[in-house]
Amino acid sequence: MTRWPGAQVGYGLVAALYLLSFPYHPALRSPNELCRLWQSRSLVDHGTVVINETLREFGSVGDLSCVARVRVGEEEQLVSCVQPPPPGAQLIEARYYPSKAPMLSFLGAPVYAALKALKAPVSESSQVLFSRLFILVIPTLVMLVFLRRFLAATLAPEAADTLTVVYALGTMAFSYAEQFLSHQLTAVLLFATFYAAWRVVRGDWTERGLLVAGAFAGAVVFTEYTGALGVVCVASYVVAARWRQWGGLARAAGFVMAGAAPFLVALMAYHQVCFGHPLTSGYKFLNDAAYQGWHLGGFLGIRYPDPRAFLLSAFSPLRGFFTLSPFLLLAFAGLSSLEAKERPQWVMLIVLLLGNAYFTSSFTYDSWGWTTGPRHLTPVLPFLLLPVGLGLERLAGKPGPAFSLAAGLCLSSVIAMSLVTQVNYVPNDLEHVDAQGRFNLSTSLFGLAVPLVREGVWPVSWLNALVPNPLPGALIVGLIIAAAAWVFARFKAQRAVPALLVLGVVAHLGLLALVTEHHSASVAAKNFLKQSWAAPSGQRYSWW
Repeated sequence: MTRWPGAQVGYGLVAALYLLSFPYHPALRSPNELCRLWQSRSLVDHGTVVINETLREFGSVGDLSCVARVRVGEEEQLVSCVQPPPPGAQLIEARYYPSKAPMLSFLGAPVYAALKALKAPVSESSQVLFSRLFILVIPTLVMLVFLRRFLAATLAPEAADTLTVVYALGTMAFSYAEQFLSHQLTAVLLFATFYAAWRVVRGDWTERGLLVAGAFAGAVVFTEYTGALGVVCVASYVVAARWRQWGGLARAAGFVMAGAAPFLVALMAYHQVCFGHPLTSGYKFLNDAAYQGWHLGGFLGIRYPDPRAFLLSAFSPLRGFFTLSPFLLLAFAGLSSLEAKERPQWVMLIVLLLGNAYFTSSFTYDSWGWTTGPRHLTPVLPFLLLPVGLGLERLAGKPGPAFSLAAGLCLSSVIAMSLVTQVNYVPNDLEHVDAQGRFNLSTSLFGLAVPLVREGVWPVSWLNALVPNPLPGALIVGLIIAAAAWVFARFKAQRAVPALLVLGVVAHLGLLALVTEHHSASVAAKNFLKQSWAAPSGQRYSWW
C-alpha cells in the first residue's frame, strides 16, 4: 500500500479537523449549551447547583427548569413556575436549574475553574471552546482508538481503519463532538459500556470487568436520560451471550449494578435536592410552557409511534438520519453476516434498531430543532459500523458495481457531514409548511453550508484568534478535501472502481442538490447565520 492512504494520514486528518474546527455563532447563545455551562459557573462561583445568581450576573439562557417553592396552608410544595399555582398558594422562592441531566455541568466546572484561574473574567466563548475540547473532542478521539480495535477483531485492518475515519467525519459524531451537548459524550460512554462487556464475553477480561461496564452505564444515564435505552440494548448483548447461564447472568447483573450504583445514587440525590424526588427530572418543571407538552405523557414525552416522525427522522432532506450519512444504510446489508459471526451482537443491534426506531417515531419530530440530524440517535452510530463493514465485505465478494457505489456513499458522507458540521446549527425554517399548505424543502448542505462558503463565509477555527479568515477557514476546507481524497484512495486500494465510486458520490450529492429549494425562509435562515458568524472574512475573533 502506498504511503498516502496509510492509516496514520487518515487519523491525522481526523485529529486536525476535530481540534481545529469550532463552529460557533455567538448571537445564537445556544440554550442547550449555555444552560449547562451556567451551572458549571454556579458550582465554581457560588458552590451551588442553583443558577439564579449566574443568570443575574451573565444573562438569561433557555432550556431551564424553574421550581417554585410555595406554601399552601401549613404545607410546602414544589410546583412549576409556569403552571397555575394551587389555590391559596404563597410563593416562598423560585429556583432555576438546567432541564438536562447534570453530567456535563459537573464536568464543565473544573474547566471553568481552570480558565478562571488563568484569566478572569471568563468569556462565554472561551468557556464553550475549552469545554467542548476537553469534555467532547478529546474523549471522542480516544474512543476512536478502541472503536478501531473492536472493528479490527472481525474486519480486515484496512477496512477497520477506513470505517473508523468515515465514522469520525461522515456522521453526527463529528457534529456533536463540536457542540457542548450530551449526545456524543453519551455515544462515547455507551460504546465504552459495550466495549468492556465485549472484552469480558470474549474472555479477554475477568468477570470483574463488568464493574467497568456498569460504571460507564451509570455515567450514560447521568449524562443523558434517554441514554437508558442504549444501556438496556447493551444489556441485551450480555443476556444473549450468557443465555440460560442463569448463575453467570446473576453475577453479571450484580457487577453491573455495583459499578453503576455511584452514578445512579448521585443522580437520584441531585433530583431530590433540585426537584423534590429522586425519580423526578427537570422536565417536569420546564420554564417554557410551550415545550412542556413535548415532554408530558409516556416516558419523557415518548408515546405512540407516528409515521411522519419516523420518515422525517430517517429521510428528511434537511436532517434525516440517512440523508447526510447514507453509508449507514449498508448496515442492513451486513445484518445476516453479523448474525452468522456474532449472534449476541446481532441480538443487541436488532434491539437497538427497534428501540431507537420506536423512540424517534414516538417523540415529537419538531423538537429536534437546530440540528444536523436526529441528535438523540448519535449513540447508535458506533454500533452500526461493524454491520456496515460486513455489508461492504459482502458486496466486495460479488461481481458488479455494488461495492464501488457503496464506497461512493462512504465518501459522500464524509464530504457532506464534514461541511455541514462547520455550520452545525440548522434552523427549522429550511423545512416548513407555508401559508398555502405547501411543504418547502431545503438541505443543510446546499441550502446553508455550500452557499455560505460561496459568499465568503468561511468555517470558524480557534486559529481565527491569530489570523483572520479566509485562511483558517480555507485550511479546514482543505483538510476536508484531503480527508475525502484519503477515503477515495483507501477504497481504490480495496479495488473499488474509481469511476463507479465517483458515480456513488454524484448520485448522493446530486439528489441533495436536486431537492434543495432556495425559498424565502431558506435564504432568510442563511442570511441570519451569515450575520451571526463568529469570524467573518477579514476579522479576527478573540475567544477571551
